[in-house]
Amino acid sequence: MITLITIIAFALLFLGILGSIIPGLPGPPISYAGVLLIHFFTDTQFSNSFLWSWGIVVALVFVLDYSLQAWGVKKFGGGRKATLGTFAGLFAGLLFPPVGLLIGPFVGAFLGALLEVKGDNNRALKVAIGSFIGFITGTVLKLGVSAVLLSYSIYYIWF
Repeated sequence: MITLITIIAFALLFLGILGSIIPGLPGPPISYAGVLLIHFFTDTQFSNSFLWSWGIVVALVFVLDYSLQAWGVKKFGGGRKATLGTFAGLFAGLLFPPVGLLIGPFVGAFLGALLEVKGDNNRALKVAIGSFIGFITGTVLKLGVSAVLLSYSIYYIWF
């Protein structure tokens, strides 16, 4: 039974890595669920301080992920349409991985910003760059947290 739980936990940890890139899947919370499975249902025990501190980090990164996207758009002069365009571009980019995952949000933000700024290409480009910076920053944060949780889990189980 412990082997099955460990397999499920590592499936969640790897799904968390994928969720850090794929929209709609909250990567770090899924990874953290894998850590909790290991802690509560196997012989491997993480310290309370580890669980609490990483729980807080996961919650902060979850909130920051959405905040950074909006911040990037607003900081560079965009609004709701540019943000929605970013997410639409991200979903469209899923059809053409891995390049589509990088280009899709940028093109979506640009097109959304064009609708907002009524044809001002320079301003739309600036908004798209801001959106892209927010998206990349959030993705890197999520990947980092999920990778650390996976690494710690491997270390605690096998070493």
